[in-house]
Amino acid sequence: MKCAVIGLGEFGRPLALKLASQGAEVIAVDANMDIIDDVKNDVSLAVKLDATDEKDLRSQGIDKVDVLIAAMGGSFEANALVVVLAKQLGVPRVIARATNNTHARILKLIGADEIIQPEETSAELLAHRLLFSALKNYFELIPGYSIMEIEVFKKLVGKTLAEILPRQKSNVNCIAIKKRHQIGLDSDKFHETINIVPKGSDVLENGDIVALTGADKDIAQFLEETGVK
Repeated sequence: MKCAVIGLGEFGRPLALKLASQGAEVIAVDANMDIIDDVKNDVSLAVKLDATDEKDLRSQGIDKVDVLIAAMGGSFEANALVVVLAKQLGVPRVIARATNNTHARILKLIGADEIIQPEETSAELLAHRLLFSALKNYFELIPGYSIMEIEVFKKLVGKTLAEILPRQKSNVNCIAIKKRHQIGLDSDKFHETINIVPKGSDVLENGDIVALTGADKDIAQFLEETGVK
């Protein structure tokens, strides 16, 4: 995945570093050279430029990224212009940071595909959501170790836990399975149950949510090997 993070403040900087540490190709952009110098060895490209200038964005290949995160917290106008330019450049997915609900509505109206409000979504969680499409939630236990809630997708349906997580080979453990049961044949209402003592013989069904725990690198390897990434 190729990402551009525009604005390396309290939200953008940890997001760029987390994405890069998990193998994403990250272009990090800020107007402050000291910040650029601080992250340049940790990302694919760190560059000081005017992110509201279309020519500058094109010159650094930002029109070729898969996702752009507009994270400029200091200026709503600049952040909004970055969103507009990114859509004009043809960036497939544009995520914008908003500091309040009014800004969120405006950013959505001008083309942002997704709005992030840092008080609701951490940079850590957003990074994992971008890296793993089936990720539903993320809880850090200690640095480097976490619990991730993953939605079961087609490739895993019908398999048992023992088949996807053989104990002798895997450093990842499943600590819970959440299932949804439809209430009535013609109802759109569901009842959720949680199995907090899953067994190796438990069969995964479409729509299940599995809670995996372990080292981030081991969970990432498992998700990549099973085709989630």
